[in-house]
Amino acid sequence: MSRNILCTICARGGSKGVINKNIRLLHGKPLIAYSIETALSTRIFAHVVVSTDSDAIADAAKQFGAEVFFRRPSELAGDSVAKIPVIRHALISSEDHFDQRFDSLVDLDATSPLRTPGDIRGAWALFINGGWDNVITAMPARKSPYFNLIEQDKNGRVFISKNLVTPAVRRQDSPPCFDMNASIYIWKRESLLDNDRVVHDKTGLYVMPEERSIDIDTEIDFDFVEFIMGKRLMNEHAAR
Repeated sequence: MSRNILCTICARGGSKGVINKNIRLLHGKPLIAYSIETALSTRIFAHVVVSTDSDAIADAAKQFGAEVFFRRPSELAGDSVAKIPVIRHALISSEDHFDQRFDSLVDLDATSPLRTPGDIRGAWALFINGGWDNVITAMPARKSPYFNLIEQDKNGRVFISKNLVTPAVRRQDSPPCFDMNASIYIWKRESLLDNDRVVHDKTGLYVMPEERSIDIDTEIDFDFVEFIMGKRLMNEHAAR
């Protein structure tokens, strides 16, 4: 465990796609519990802090071991608020509360419960060993902008999103592409405070498999996660 690494989990109460999703029960536990428990199990964080505007989420987070000592202000809890200002607020609030400076911050999205402790440790190792200012996670993309991702102009003309000098005739011939999975974000303190973009010249990429990359935005996403987690739990039970 490092005294200088902070973990944040940001979970507002006003979710629209899946009502009350952060505390909705998933195999007997509120959704946010999975991210908290996974973070704690890595044993690399000085503190696991939840940023929320909701008393119900705060109560659930405390029950599963997170620290919740502030409420997110309303101006950072709306539908259109970007991720980085919320995480910055959590960092600064934590530094004030604990009276210490954190060198690095790892943010886990509460709506990505399928990540494992190994995913967090792997992303952290990439961050430390690669000399990156920040690291994001992604999965291999199902669609390629060089092969089968298309656009349509105002005249109805359809075209491949990105052209190669020699067009790809098979998906495997196109450059590797990835979908950000909103699972793990890691920052050096200065990079988080000074840069308003998630992706820039000093961003590293940790690739996760699709089966651990579902981010819950819709009811169908929730159903997928519930099914996959059910299989995982059955496999764990059978292995005992």
